[in-house]
Amino acid sequence: MPSASMISDYLWLIPLLPFAGFLVNGTVGRKLPRALVSAVALICTVIPAAIVAWLWIVMKAEGAPEVLRVVSQPWIAITGLQIDFALTVDHLTLIMLGVVTGVGFLIHVYSVGYMAHEEGYWRFFAYLNLFMFFMLVLVLAESFLLLFVGWEGVGLASYLLIGFYFQKDSAANAGKKAFIVNRIGDFGFLLAMFLLVREFGSLDFTHIFQAISVNPGWNGGILTVIALLLVLGAVGKSAQIPLYVWLPDAMEGPTPVSALIHAATMVTAGIYMVARCHVLFDRSPYALGVVAIIGAATAIFAACIGMVQHDIKRVLAYSTVSQLGYMFLACGVGAYTAGIFHLLTHAFFKALLFLSAGSVIHALSGEQDMRKMGGLRKRIPVTFWTMTMGVFAISGIPPLAGFFSKDEILYQAFVSTNPLGKLLWLVGLITAGMTSFYMFRLWFKTFFGPEHFEERTDLHAHGAAVHTHSGSHAVMVVDPEDNHAHGVHESPAIMTVPLAILALLSIIGGWVGVPAAMGGHNEIEHFLDPVFSSGAAVEAATISRGPELGLAVVSVLVALAGLGIAYLFYYKKPGTAAALAAKMPALYNLVDHKFYIDEIYGAVIVSPLLMFSRLFLGGIIDGGIVNGAGAAAGATTRGLSSLVRRVQSGNIRSYAGWLALGAAAVLLVMIFGRSIWMH
Repeated sequence: MPSASMISDYLWLIPLLPFAGFLVNGTVGRKLPRALVSAVALICTVIPAAIVAWLWIVMKAEGAPEVLRVVSQPWIAITGLQIDFALTVDHLTLIMLGVVTGVGFLIHVYSVGYMAHEEGYWRFFAYLNLFMFFMLVLVLAESFLLLFVGWEGVGLASYLLIGFYFQKDSAANAGKKAFIVNRIGDFGFLLAMFLLVREFGSLDFTHIFQAISVNPGWNGGILTVIALLLVLGAVGKSAQIPLYVWLPDAMEGPTPVSALIHAATMVTAGIYMVARCHVLFDRSPYALGVVAIIGAATAIFAACIGMVQHDIKRVLAYSTVSQLGYMFLACGVGAYTAGIFHLLTHAFFKALLFLSAGSVIHALSGEQDMRKMGGLRKRIPVTFWTMTMGVFAISGIPPLAGFFSKDEILYQAFVSTNPLGKLLWLVGLITAGMTSFYMFRLWFKTFFGPEHFEERTDLHAHGAAVHTHSGSHAVMVVDPEDNHAHGVHESPAIMTVPLAILALLSIIGGWVGVPAAMGGHNEIEHFLDPVFSSGAAVEAATISRGPELGLAVVSVLVALAGLGIAYLFYYKKPGTAAALAAKMPALYNLVDHKFYIDEIYGAVIVSPLLMFSRLFLGGIIDGGIVNGAGAAAGATTRGLSSLVRRVQSGNIRSYAGWLALGAAAVLLVMIFGRSIWMH
């Protein structure tokens, strides 16, 4: 059995190998064959995944240390502050590493098929590896500063990948929107770090959390301020109210990007950061309450919008925002383990759902509108069955993964000491029913009923189709050299094998958290005990778990009700939903237009800011002061030069006169200046 000290020597390879892949594909990838570009990207992703698997074996062995730490030379060393470039692995880090490297590798494999005929193939995989590097740095970081490096890096990589189709205005604008909105949250994160340095003289997790732990009476005050600023950062990165608006537009990027960044990894960084800082948040009930309220509000708000979307990827986008709200809700009631548990299962079924949606889009020549789908279950059976597992999992149908993690969050909210606990549970329960409804709506509209799409003979018999870009959707066109083109068909094995693996994980992934009330041992709770051994979650755990089965039955009935309504509206009586919307046009239009939040932001924030920038900064500051000062300096120089040039007359007698005058001035200074200075 390898020792912990031995594997510590290899921790650096986990983030560095994806960075090496980025350097290779980013510099010479344009000249390499696509097979070699794929090989570089996959090798630089699978080796870190193997090292993480090795880490799991070592750290789960009897007598293994609970924390591994690798420290380089001091990174920043100034008076009163030293920050090491250090990596740390504990049980929370292990789960995050498993998600990032495991799911990340599967998405890389899928991308080889999905992006097979795309222009910029090398660029896509370079960006994908760059994202993996920064996400792994974020997860492994031992300090707030190094975490912030990864935090900013994943934002950069997200911007590059969302705007991959940069020739489309919508994609370029979506990338800029994501980048700018996240800067608002990052400003809060920066302010929090400044306060941490002032209060603790350090940004090291261990130092700060120990300083808080040894002062049991230290609650609220500056800790609340720091926690709320960190919440602002988490709200931006994890797309919560009011900074959620960037994530739905991020669907302009390739579908594998949505699966990796906007489902399984980057958007969960905010939840990871809050869980990592649980020692700080536990000392601020007010900050925890804010987290819980934001999570519950976001969950139900995004679910409302998701119920009326027609773009298959945007349904999943709003679903992601809603599910992230569940994770925030869990952290807000102190149930950090439940939040991380849902993060884990969500990574499985949401990555599966996005990749399955990509397979549907691939089969339909780039079509994303569910109104132009239908009847696909027999045309693409592998995609149908794998996506079915994802739909049932996210809807909370037992015994699939989503049931156990979502039910744990609802239970923890119900029994929490938060004064709003019962209300938060009710909001979460209603959201669960809405989630089941819009996911089965997607399922019925995509795979059942009559076919609403036009058959096209423009797809490859093997490999992904060629994507061009027209309007708001990718359009697949025929390769003129392909003599085997045909219509709607199943995706190739390189795409369906990752779907099958993720489908399996979506079924069994929740079994690690089966609670004692259901005959399980809740292994994930015990696994994370060394990390979350203190806090509100432990208080909740001491409460009788008797009501848990009853609450679970209620949540299952609500999920089944959502399924039943979707079955009635979109399968049994397909015109029912449209008729209902026609009876309430004002309400339907409000939800269909996403409550006009983008329009409100545009009118209240964006337009005034642009006006201020153009009139005051551009007109007065730049045009008036800066340009005016430059013009005045130029005019002054020209005026002085016109006077000085009169001295340069070319007349020798004039030069002699000026020379004599200068000599006289020097003599006067030498004779009378000394006496003046002496006095």
